[in-house]
Amino acid sequence: MKFLFILSLLLTILSPTLPQQPDQREMDALRQWRAAEVVSQRSVELFGEEKIWLAEPISEQVFARMKGLSYKEGCRLPLDSLRYLKLLHRDAEGRICLGEMVCHRAVSESLIAIFKELYEARYPIERMVLIDNYGADDELSMRANNTSAFNYRLAAGSATVLSSHSMGTAVDINPLYNPYVKEREGRTIVEPSTGREYVDRTKSFPYKIVSGDLCHRLMLRHGFEWGGSWRSVKDYQHFEKRLKK
Repeated sequence: MKFLFILSLLLTILSPTLPQQPDQREMDALRQWRAAEVVSQRSVELFGEEKIWLAEPISEQVFARMKGLSYKEGCRLPLDSLRYLKLLHRDAEGRICLGEMVCHRAVSESLIAIFKELYEARYPIERMVLIDNYGADDELSMRANNTSAFNYRLAAGSATVLSSHSMGTAVDINPLYNPYVKEREGRTIVEPSTGREYVDRTKSFPYKIVSGDLCHRLMLRHGFEWGGSWRSVKDYQHFEKRLKK
């Protein structure tokens, strides 16, 4: 019995290690770039990081998702001013998720650098898909804690002024846990409406953005301003960059 045990141990040591087979579902998700899919580090390595962290012109396939939703009829921003980003992010459990974003080409490289550093630091971002997955409905996207950028729409609380999201120069990060808050006529307006419990910024909870954290520092370093530092309203999810004219 002892001889057989030793023989088995020797065979295990001397046998060549067989390469681990790639997960076909994960590799397909990477090739097709199915945002929100969870993948392993090995699949990312096999796929090649040179195929990730890219800013691409808006393809016909991507535009088909945006047309009539985030890119509404009458949108005055030329399509070639926008870029489609392929990104990775980690959720609060540390899982690697495929992310996507449409933004203005002028901020695309900055956003790639920011989100790559956040990913490498394991800064948690729960979801990152196009807002078109929610019918370009800002409230629904925020309730899903979806991080997004471009959406041709009016600014919150305005009937005439376009949001900086209409230029693709603003990003909302983990919006459920970092809501928009405004006091109006004795009422506290919170967007998304399901984010009311996160208005108290003294509480501890996941996905919270605070002044001085890595996300805040990186955004400011790349020339974005934070809605959480505004006086008339607090927009804790919101970072925007003003383009030079």
